[in-house]
Amino acid sequence: MLHIPVLRRGRPYRSLEVARVPQHQSREPFVEVSQANAGLIRRDLRDQDAMRAALREMPTSDLMARCRRAADLFAAETLAVGDQPQGPEDYVAQVSATTGLPHALVRRHIQRVSGVLRGMPAVLDGLTRGLDISVLDRGRGEAGGHAVSFTPRASALGVVLPSNSPGVHSLWVPAIALKMALVLKPGSAEPWTPYRLIQAFVGAGVPPDAFGYYPADHAGAAEILRTCGRGMVFGDTSTTSAWASDPRVEVHGPGYSKVVLGPDASRDFQSHLDVIAASIAENSGRSCVNASGVWVTENARAIAHELAARMALIRPRPAEDPDAQLAPFTDPAAAERISAMIDAGLAEAGAEDVTARYRSGPRLVISAGSTYLLPTIVLCASPDHPLANREFLFPFASVVPVRPAELPDRLGPSLAVTAITEDEALVQRLLDSPLVHRLNLGPIPTPHVTFDQPHEGNLFEHLYARRALQQHEPARAAAAAAP
Repeated sequence: MLHIPVLRRGRPYRSLEVARVPQHQSREPFVEVSQANAGLIRRDLRDQDAMRAALREMPTSDLMARCRRAADLFAAETLAVGDQPQGPEDYVAQVSATTGLPHALVRRHIQRVSGVLRGMPAVLDGLTRGLDISVLDRGRGEAGGHAVSFTPRASALGVVLPSNSPGVHSLWVPAIALKMALVLKPGSAEPWTPYRLIQAFVGAGVPPDAFGYYPADHAGAAEILRTCGRGMVFGDTSTTSAWASDPRVEVHGPGYSKVVLGPDASRDFQSHLDVIAASIAENSGRSCVNASGVWVTENARAIAHELAARMALIRPRPAEDPDAQLAPFTDPAAAERISAMIDAGLAEAGAEDVTARYRSGPRLVISAGSTYLLPTIVLCASPDHPLANREFLFPFASVVPVRPAELPDRLGPSLAVTAITEDEALVQRLLDSPLVHRLNLGPIPTPHVTFDQPHEGNLFEHLYARRALQQHEPARAAAAAAP
């Protein structure tokens, strides 16, 4: 059986304790993954400065060039997975086997992650708001005619990763160009992507000492977040809530993302159905930036029925089918729990599963040995209904009528909001709202993220603090003239 080792400063380590990850359909063991216990992690992370030392000496321009090379290796070349070769199509099939993602969706994630690596200059420009990134090489420089200096908040970024989508890895890869060592805890069902990315970075000439790869249990994950100077954690509320008040840890939990149609767009909703449907269904609804709510000021029932008719066309297909859009649940019990939660909400007055009118059969289906939840559109009578602001790991959205004056206050915290309206007063309220983290003005699907706009949080500000710097004029001139 294929074995994936722990990587301790880039060197493989085979642990006596292993986890066997099953193939999602047969439930037969598919890959064996070495496990790192909390004691091993604690011991390895005692000297994080040494992990970062080689990166610190490399120019940022060199590291960005190595990111571009890593993009090519990750997307198109054969790399090692454990002691076996892994070509790009092997990687696609392996990710699909343990996560259930259709091959077509895995390939899109390859392009997304490799695109971030290739576009690293634009990514860093967005993260730093146009700072000359070579300031990190010299420790000081100028911006806008003023002396600037930045100090690292940590030597290593610890990241506790999920299993739902390879695309999330695009959020931590800029750390290498920012001269920060990485300590990665992969998702239990998706050990493939972070391991392959490390191999691509090392193949591109990034020092292996800069990488730790620690498959682990909850105690090991907590040790990474406690021990690293800065951290990121992905997961549901039960996973992330313990870190919500820790400023060292950037939390990526449920997004509760939404599409908002102002009065003008609600009347002309037919023109916007493609954007709304893409916001709900892209990546099989697994991302925190997928829309889980469509908030409208008019025509809520008509919009719900149009969306339901479209969503009902999305059906289970074989993983290899290029038109597959729907991912199965690797844990059938999880699908059953989610479906039961939706039914419990529907039992309360004021909500209707509109897709039930357009599909034949139940929401939960078994196809070719895999368990699916079919896309679901719920029409809620008001924002007060329990299903009006819920998020699930499949294409689910509530259509919610709301008075224009209630926007955006009734939305609740929302990671991504696509606002389609020409109502400038509403746009201004959205711009002023602390509830809206990421705002798309106009017909832009909620999952669409550009390189120059940080997705959630700002990795540069998470990893570096600006310090006050005053220089005697001769020293300042010499610093500005330094190569």
